[in-house]
Amino acid sequence: MEDRWLSVDEIAAYLGIKRDTVYRWISERQMPGHKIGRLWKFQKEEIDEWVKSGGADDKKAGQ
Repeated sequence: MEDRWLSVDEIAAYLGIKRDTVYRWISERQMPGHKIGRLWKFQKEEIDEWVKSGGADDKKAGQ
């Protein structure tokens, strides 16, 4: 069951960040997430690729 969708809390724990940061990154840094009803869900592989491509890099935040 490795390909299951992760919740905001689970993806925050996976990345070692707070859940508020997840919501901020969705809106400000185009963090890949999918809204299902009122809930955000994430696929670990998409998040890994986003991080590797520099999506979570603070140096890019001001651009």
